[in-house]
Amino acid sequence: MLRAALQAGLLAAVAGIADAVGYLTMGHVFAANMTGNTVLAGIAAAQRDGMQAWHHLTPLLAFFAGAMLSRLLLRLTRSPKVPLVVEAILLAGVGFLPIGPEAAVLIVAVAMGVQASAITSFAGSAISTVVVTSTLARFADAALDRLWSGGAWTPPAIVNRRLLILTWSAYLAGAIIGTILVPAIPWPLLVPAGMLLLLLL
Repeated sequence: MLRAALQAGLLAAVAGIADAVGYLTMGHVFAANMTGNTVLAGIAAAQRDGMQAWHHLTPLLAFFAGAMLSRLLLRLTRSPKVPLVVEAILLAGVGFLPIGPEAAVLIVAVAMGVQASAITSFAGSAISTVVVTSTLARFADAALDRLWSGGAWTPPAIVNRRLLILTWSAYLAGAIIGTILVPAIPWPLLVPAGMLLLLLL
C-alpha cells in the first residue's frame, strides 16, 4: 500500500507540475488537463478564433499519441518502467531544445499521455494521476458511502479513499510547486523528470 501511495502521489505531482509549467510558460495551454484544453478549444471555436482553437486542440493529439506510445511500450516490455523513462527523458529534454512554446507544450503533452497509460491501477484501485476530475468524483462517492452505509441499494464500493485524496492533494501540490519553479529555475521540468527517476529506483 505504501508503495502504491508513493507511486500515485509522485505521478500526480509530476502531472501537476507539468500542467502549471506548461500553462504559465507555453502559451496558456495545459499539458495534462485535456478537459481544460477541450473547453478552451470549444470557446475559441464558438468565438470563430480558429487559430486559438487549433492551439488548444493540438495538445490533445499529442497526448493521444503519447498514450498510444505508452500502450505499445507496455505491450512490448510488460512493465511501466520503460514508458516512465521515456516520459522522464521528454520532460528533462524539452527545456534544452531550441523550440518555441507551441512545440514544447506538444512534447510535454506527449509525456503526459505516456504517463496516463503507463500505470492506471494502484493497490487495486483505478486512479488517474494525470487528471483529477474523476479522482474527486470517486472520493465524493467514497465519502458518501462512509457517511451513509447500507440502504436498499448500494453501488459498488470505492476501494481506497485515502489513495484518492492523496492523488488529488499531490496534483494540487504539484501545481503549486510548478508555479513556484517557473520564476525560480531556468528548466523547471527537470524537477518532475527527476521525480520520475526517483520513482523508478
